[in-house]
Amino acid sequence: MGYYDQDYEEYQPKKQKGNRGGWFLAGLVGAILGGLLVIVAIPTLSNLDFLPYKMDITGEDEQEDTGETTTGPVKNVSVEVNSAITGIVDEVSDAVVGVVNLQEAGFWNETGEAGTGSGVIYKKEGKNAFIVTNHHVIAGASEIEISLSDGTRIPAELLGSDELTDLAVLRVSSEQITKVAEFGNSDKVKPGEPVIAIGNPLGLQFSGSVTQGIISGTERAIPIDENGDGQVDWNAEVLQTDAAINPGNSGGALINMDGQVIGINSMKIAEAAVEGIGLSIPSNHAIPIISDLEKYSEVRRPYMGIGMRSLNEVSSYHVEQTLKLPKEVEAGIVVMSVDPISPAGQAGLQELDVITEFAGKEIKDIIELRKVLYEQKIGDTVKFTFYREGKKMTGEMKLGEQHSIGG
Repeated sequence: MGYYDQDYEEYQPKKQKGNRGGWFLAGLVGAILGGLLVIVAIPTLSNLDFLPYKMDITGEDEQEDTGETTTGPVKNVSVEVNSAITGIVDEVSDAVVGVVNLQEAGFWNETGEAGTGSGVIYKKEGKNAFIVTNHHVIAGASEIEISLSDGTRIPAELLGSDELTDLAVLRVSSEQITKVAEFGNSDKVKPGEPVIAIGNPLGLQFSGSVTQGIISGTERAIPIDENGDGQVDWNAEVLQTDAAINPGNSGGALINMDGQVIGINSMKIAEAAVEGIGLSIPSNHAIPIISDLEKYSEVRRPYMGIGMRSLNEVSSYHVEQTLKLPKEVEAGIVVMSVDPISPAGQAGLQELDVITEFAGKEIKDIIELRKVLYEQKIGDTVKFTFYREGKKMTGEMKLGEQHSIGG
C-alpha cells in the first residue's frame, strides 16, 4: 500500500492554463456546422452546373412523361457501344464464311471433315456467288461446303486454285447470300494503319471471330517451296499485321477502316518464340489471280521453257572453267535445259547459257527472274542479255503460256 501512496501525487495530471474543454467543444460544433453547410451547398452547386453531375437529395426522381416518382437513389449510366469497328463488323461479317474441306476416308470411303478455314464472298452475279479462299484450305478435298454466318451449310464448286499464291476461287448458289465484300487498294496501306481480321479460328465453333490490330509492315517477302525440293521457288509478297490470325483464319478477310478487304489472310508464323505476326495476301496481288481462276480455272502466266539454276549456287570452278564467265559477272541464271519448241528454244537459247538481263532488268537469281517474267503478259516480246562461253550476247523471245511453275 505504501508503494502506491508515495507515487500518487507524482502522477496526478497538472492543470493546464486556459479552458481546454472549451476549445474541444468549439471545434466539434464547427465541424458539425461545416458538414451541414456542405450538404446544403452541393445540390445547389450541382444544379448551377459547377459540378460534373446532378444530385437529388429529395430521394424522388420525377418522370417527365408520366409524372410518377420513384423513391430511393437513382443513377443513370449511358454507355455508347457503337463505334467504327462495330459498324464495319456489322457490314462485312456476313460476307466472311466458313470453308469446310470434306475428304473420303475409312473402309467405306465415307466423307468427313478434313479441315476448315475461311473465305470471303467477293461477288454476286445472277444465280451465282463467288468466294475467294486459300489453296491450302481446299487442297485434297473431294467435296467443299460453305458455312454461312447463321450456320447454314451449302455446297460449293471449286473453280480453280493456285498453289504458288495460295489462292482458290469457289462458286455457290447466290440464293442465301446476303452480303458481298468490297476490295480496297492495298497499295495505299501504311504501317501503323488499324485493321480488322474476320475469320473462323480453330474451327467453326469460333465462326465470325473479330480481332483488331495494325499493319506491322508491307511488302514482306516470304519464301515459298512449291514442289518440296528444298529450293525456294517464289517469294510471296505479303502484308504483316499483329491482328490475331490462327489456324482456321486462313482465307478470311483483313479489313481497313473503310470496311474494305485489303488482304486475304493466308498464314501465321507459328514458332513458339514468335507471337503477333500474321500474314495476308495484298488485295491488289490477289485480284488478278482471282480473275484468272474464275475465268480459266488456272493462273495464266508467261512461259519461257527452260530449266534453270541461280549462278550463286554454282561453284567457282564451274563458273570459270565450264561457263567461262568474265570476273565481273557475279549474278545471273544458268540455263540447265531448254524445251526445243518453247519460246526460249525458238529464241535460240542453249544449255549453259547465263541470263543476266531480262525485259530491261538485271537478273540476280531464279526468284528475281520469275518476278520479272510474271510481270509480263502472254504474247509479249521481250529482250534479254546472256553469256555463252564467256561472250556477251542479246536476244528476244515471244512469251508463251505457262501451266505450272518454272521458267
